Amino acid sequence: MRLKQAAIPDVTCRRLMLRTVFLAVLVLAIAIGGGAASVWYALQEQEGIGAVKVGGWTTFPELGTPLADPYSKARIAREGVLSLGLAEGLTFVAQRDSGGAMLRKNCAYRIEGSFPPARFWTLYAAEPSHAMIRNGNLKSPALQSMQALRKPDNSVSIAVGRHPAPGNWLPVSGGGPMALVLTLYDSPAASSSGIADLALPAIARAGCDA
Repeated sequence: MRLKQAAIPDVTCRRLMLRTVFLAVLVLAIAIGGGAASVWYALQEQEGIGAVKVGGWTTFPELGTPLADPYSKARIAREGVLSLGLAEGLTFVAQRDSGGAMLRKNCAYRIEGSFPPARFWTLYAAEPSHAMIRNGNLKSPALQSMQALRKPDNSVSIAVGRHPAPGNWLPVSGGGPMALVLTLYDSPAASSSGIADLALPAIARAGCDA
């Protein structure tokens, strides 16, 4: 009987130790997993620290300067893209249309409006990682200011989608989410303190394939 009574506290002690170890491991897993998830979200999200929204477009004006936040620097390093300084230009990214819906490759869109003054601009459809969407079409996957057809008021109308369209057409292929990347080179807007007051084209959904 004495041996059995002595064994009971030992079993209880072991259970408490195992419970303590399990809780410590659980807390560490939550902390590490939560930290990793928050960093991943910050790198994926286009409305983070230093972001300036202009309608449905987002830009990080300090991205190419020493004032850029660590998350923006990490995003650029991960994606392997070249960031522009304020004197060089601005890059705007749109992940949603003017109605707030996510941009998708299986949908057609119409970009309507005027672009801010710039010596040169480019527009292309991109993967969520900002890599240009490649397709087997002979047409260039990007549109630039020198080739864009303009209306009498200098505004543009650009069709974006998988099916050819007359006038300005930006081809895409595949399915899933996408983004639109607009870069203004040598633009007065880059050195302006009123970037949020710029007028950028609207993005209207024209329809989606089944």
